[in-house]
Amino acid sequence: MNVLTLKTIALISMIIDHYGAIFQNDIDIFRIIGRLAFPVYCFLLVEGYSHSKDVKKYANRLFIFAIVSELPFDLAFYNKLEFTHQNIFFTLLIGLVAIYLLDNKEEKYNFNKTLIIFTSGILSIVLYVDYSIVGIIYILAFYFTKEYAKSKRFCSIAIIMFLTNLISSPATQQFALLALPILYFYNGDLGPNNKVQKILFYVAYPLHLAIYFIIKIFFST
Repeated sequence: MNVLTLKTIALISMIIDHYGAIFQNDIDIFRIIGRLAFPVYCFLLVEGYSHSKDVKKYANRLFIFAIVSELPFDLAFYNKLEFTHQNIFFTLLIGLVAIYLLDNKEEKYNFNKTLIIFTSGILSIVLYVDYSIVGIIYILAFYFTKEYAKSKRFCSIAIIMFLTNLISSPATQQFALLALPILYFYNGDLGPNNKVQKILFYVAYPLHLAIYFIIKIFFST
C-alpha cells in the first residue's frame, strides 16, 4: 500500500462523502464510506511532513488551496459564502504548523509544547475549520505515535480516535476507525509520483465541489 494508493482511496472516499452530504444526506452509507478519507489525509500529512524537504513550501501550498477551495466549498454546501465552516485545507494547515513547531527541527523556536497543542485546538474551534478540534487530535495522534512499533501505534491511535469520536462527534464518525487497517498496510513507498500528479490531487478538492454546486444549480432550475 503506497502513498498513491492511499491518496486515491482518500479522494474517492471524500468525493462519495460529499455527494452524500450535498445530495443524499438522508442515506448514511455515503457518509460512512466518507469516514475513511480524513484519517488517511491526517496520516499522509504526517508522512508528508516527515519526508518534506521544504515544510514552508508545503504549508504555503496548503494555504493557497485553502483559499482557492473556500468559495466552491461554501457554494457546494451552503449556496453562499459561509464563515461558520471552513474547508479541510485549513484544518490540515493548522495541524502542519503545530507539528512543525512541536518538532522544532531547526531549533528556531522554543515554544511550550502544551501551549502549541492548546493553541492549535483553540484555533480549530475559533476558525470553525472542518472537523474542528477532532481533526487536530487525529493529526497529533498520528504525529506523536510515529516512532511507535506499528501494532502499538495503530492500537494507540484507535483508542484515541474512538474516545475522541465518542465525546465530540456524530456516531457515524466511529466508522473512521475502518481507515486504520488500510493504513496499517502502508509500505512507506511513494508509488508513481510527479509534480503534475501531486497538484491534481490538490485541485480535485475544489474542482469536485465546484462540479457538485453546478449540478445542484442545474437540477434546482
